[in-house]
Amino acid sequence: MDLVVFLPLLIILGAFMFFASRRQKKAMQATIDLHNSLTIGDRVHTTSGLQGTITGITDDNVDLEIAPGVVTTWMKLAVRDRVVDDFDEDDTDVDDDVNTPESTATELTESPNHKTDG
Repeated sequence: MDLVVFLPLLIILGAFMFFASRRQKKAMQATIDLHNSLTIGDRVHTTSGLQGTITGITDDNVDLEIAPGVVTTWMKLAVRDRVVDDFDEDDTDVDDDVNTPESTATELTESPNHKTDG
């Protein structure tokens, strides 16, 4: 009788573990595919948030240019994803006849915490 009570719980737990491991395998395979497809000139993000352009690749390392003339060496495992530039072609067809409202912002000339003698 006690086994019948725990059987649905064990089935749910087993299904959860199966789907969780499957998702993890897919993510790991996607990361491996990304690392194998990297080429010189690709813009990438690292796991620490750094963005750079690949200037050299070895089996375990990548050289990233993070500023003009500044090249750093990173482990390939530190590359998180490839930066994809999204260019919207509709941005070039902007109408100049569209009426845009004037800004109502005012410039503060004095700090609000400024004390005046008086």
